[in-house]
Amino acid sequence: MTAPRPETPQPRSPRRLPIHIEGWQLPPGWKWGEDGLYGDYRHYQEVVDVLGRSLAMVTVPNTAHSAWLFAEARQLAQRSHPSIPTTYHYWMAQGDGRRGPCYLRRWVTGETVSARLHRLGLADIPFVLQVIRGGCSTLAYLHDTGLAHGGLSADALWMTPTGRLWVLEWQWAIEQGAIPSGARPGAAGARPPNADEFRALTSPRPRPPEWGESWKPSPLSDQWQIAAICFSALTGELPPRDEIPPVKLVRPECPDVLAKAVDRALSRDPADRFPSLGALMRSVDRGDSLRTGLVMRGEAPAPSADEGEEARLRWAVGDDYEILSQLGKGGFGTVWRARDLSLEREVALKALHPQIARDDDAVRAFWREARLAAQLAHPAIVPIYDLDSRGDVAWYTMELAEEGSIANLVARGGPRTLSEIAPQVDAVLDALGAAHARGILHRDLKPENILIDRYRRWRLTDFGIANITGEDVTGGTGTPAFSAPEQLLGELQGPQSDCFSVAAIVIFALSGKSPFGSDDATAILGRQLGRLADLTPYPTAVCEWLKRALEPEPESRFSDASEMQSSWREAMNVVRGRRRVGWLGRVFAR
Repeated sequence: MTAPRPETPQPRSPRRLPIHIEGWQLPPGWKWGEDGLYGDYRHYQEVVDVLGRSLAMVTVPNTAHSAWLFAEARQLAQRSHPSIPTTYHYWMAQGDGRRGPCYLRRWVTGETVSARLHRLGLADIPFVLQVIRGGCSTLAYLHDTGLAHGGLSADALWMTPTGRLWVLEWQWAIEQGAIPSGARPGAAGARPPNADEFRALTSPRPRPPEWGESWKPSPLSDQWQIAAICFSALTGELPPRDEIPPVKLVRPECPDVLAKAVDRALSRDPADRFPSLGALMRSVDRGDSLRTGLVMRGEAPAPSADEGEEARLRWAVGDDYEILSQLGKGGFGTVWRARDLSLEREVALKALHPQIARDDDAVRAFWREARLAAQLAHPAIVPIYDLDSRGDVAWYTMELAEEGSIANLVARGGPRTLSEIAPQVDAVLDALGAAHARGILHRDLKPENILIDRYRRWRLTDFGIANITGEDVTGGTGTPAFSAPEQLLGELQGPQSDCFSVAAIVIFALSGKSPFGSDDATAILGRQLGRLADLTPYPTAVCEWLKRALEPEPESRFSDASEMQSSWREAMNVVRGRRRVGWLGRVFAR
């Protein structure tokens, strides 16, 4: 089987410019380049700056999409990955129409994967491995930010003459609210009527089966799309919609490891795919996504228990991770700073203590913690990358929080201001609302379990004692200084318990102290039942919000994090002087 080839080569764009930029004037010393092409709702025009660099000037043919373009440029400006082009500059629209809006990034030379397949036919195995490794590394970096691409195709992947892979078409990899209603990858109307006069990206977009007729980008749909591109490179056609044949059936010479990885990533049910792109890459690199406890021929034997926890961990994860340093240690496990050797990034690796890892129930609870957190794809929840075990060593990996936790932040810089923490509290409540909507209670919220990433965003982690609503959620749980009264009493717990903990964390961030002290649980409970938290330092609206959240009786608090978030936003509007009043009130205010 060979890949279909076009009857005639794709024409290069004419020297003249598209209508929407033909009247623009470049800065002195700049000139128009020779190339340009249309993508989905975008035009990419080569320009040469005064230093002789070829840059891509990214524009929107439809001026109504200017805000969308700015959101895309802003996202790219904050990313740093060798396969993602960084925004150099953004030109705002000028009133005289001379130029803008647009942003400038590196011009990527070479050809798309689609063009290469049309030119050379079926891809060889090293090329497919290069695509899957480069694509997975880039998308895993994107998933770290809580976003998915959703617009992957063989035209979104570019290969330079030196073999470097670039991932483009980033207009889809932004917050969904910034994308205009009705805009979809490859949709009718994605290019203006005269786009056929110019070079355009035209390969079909592979659609994961879970999308149906809608568009629902997610990390698992990205995994399906990158696997579909590899399937196309190996077989010459995109996976069929109904029943996808095994890769080995249509490309017998494909290595078993690669064929099985692509087959699994193309599973119709997202739950049957790899838990992450890191797991997919490791499956390709070492032949199996989950290592067994057997020592393979030629490997060093496991260190003895006397050699220590770190030695055993290095032996267990050495094929995939380099252990760099210890980040923290708890009653059940240790968190390490590690380098992912496949994806070339630093991660946090949480490993059970060896004596606990010998308990099957403890290991099952550990896996459960990782799976619960992995279900909650949210920008304010630390993403789980992978879980694995070898011998009596069990671990999972997650995003490395480079700024530590709220506890570290307060210890390092003292109490925070309300204006600083307001948007972060909103984000945490949004994440907790997503968990409550899935029926998941955290039950151990405390400053140490809210981490801070490189963008200074607060993110939830450590769902070790989380529970599903409807299960038995009684019994003492959590950390006493930040636990609700019903947790300390071992009574029934619901979303209101998490809301209580969030309010206690807000007071800690603002004051540097837990609201009811940090001594024994009985004394803390007594202060909670007596409503003895000092709320006088805070604005009235915030005081009322805290007072309700810290009520001893759960039914008197917010029903869940979503209601708590709405009330927080109202309180912040009052604090900022944005409270809505009627027209008569505005007259008297003047």
